[in-house]
Amino acid sequence: MNEIEGKAVVITGASRGIGAAAAREFANNGAKTVLCARSSGDIDALAAEIRANGGKAKAVPCDVSSYADVARAVEECRAAYGRIDVLVNNAGVIEPIGLLAKSDPEAWGRATDINFKGTYHGIRAALPPMQAQGTGVIVNISSGAATSPLEGWSHYCASKAAAAMLTRCADREATGSVRVVGLSPGTVATEMQVMIKASGINPVSRLDPSAHIPPDWAAKAIVWLCTADAAEFAGTDVSLRQEEIRRRVGLI
Repeated sequence: MNEIEGKAVVITGASRGIGAAAAREFANNGAKTVLCARSSGDIDALAAEIRANGGKAKAVPCDVSSYADVARAVEECRAAYGRIDVLVNNAGVIEPIGLLAKSDPEAWGRATDINFKGTYHGIRAALPPMQAQGTGVIVNISSGAATSPLEGWSHYCASKAAAAMLTRCADREATGSVRVVGLSPGTVATEMQVMIKASGINPVSRLDPSAHIPPDWAAKAIVWLCTADAAEFAGTDVSLRQEEIRRRVGLI
């Protein structure tokens, strides 16, 4: 039996990269999706694509740095599908890449509002209805940057480290069969890697493109984390770099 079929799923940052790949993967497994991003054009097109292929999808413009926006997306999921079973906190930014001593405080803060507070906003909005229904999974997209400091990425490393601790705290507080888990996918071939390459700062910018995994690998891992087979990882950050995890996801 497909555990994902019929599940109601909210995905932030769904306009491209991992988020868009996750939307397609959930839809391919029979889930009903709510696609969230700051601009509506791309998510409208993706929702239309999913519906054209027989799936259910709804596009909801959403800035995760605004709690009201995120709460509205969760409520629109419940209104459309009667519940929320999965939240994928995927929205994140790498810009502005630059040295801390030369950083723009406003831009630095904006990045943390998205990468860290956006994760909190998602958890805060989704956890109460999930606990009320007794089930649910929240997947926070993490990063190796949460534990590995990198020059030029102070905003990203710090916000991902904070979000990783939030995963642990939220899972401690989750009740019923609700769980919170992080996924650290490694480097993924998305637009973010193009920005990193162009910056020329720190070793990640010098990686050969062949080192990056495709977004659909991360998407398959996200879907797997929502199944009973991955329940043991609740409250942790799961690394897709590990061969054992790739095997359990079905990538190798």
